Amino acid sequence: QVPLVESGGGLVQAGDSLRLSCAASARTFSGYTMGWFRQVPGKEREFVAAIAWNGDSTNYSDSVKGRFTISRDNAKNTMYLQMTSLKPEDTAVYYCARGEFLSSKISRLTSGYGSWGQGTQVTVSS
Repeated sequence: QVPLVESGGGLVQAGDSLRLSCAASARTFSGYTMGWFRQVPGKEREFVAAIAWNGDSTNYSDSVKGRFTISRDNAKNTMYLQMTSLKPEDTAVYYCARGEFLSSKISRLTSGYGSWGQGTQVTVSS
């Protein structure tokens, strides 16, 4: 496990925007695909978005495509998830994750990631 620290969660109203951040050390960030997942109680953790190690490609779940944007700043060892037009169904604990291996391809599966943050709660009220 490597330290990944999420921040930026909170309580917002439907239609609002929020930006999540995931900070890591240089040794644990550079060269790795990174992803965002979310989980609600009683359900499995679900894929939200992922970005390749060099930022050249991204992938989104259908439920967030067009509303969320994933990005990374390799100079700051930080990944972001800009969330717009938030809906009550976006309410969940959001986790950042690091790919299992250096330069691995983007994966939409939790098994493709070897390290996880502690999660940050996002609550969207209607």
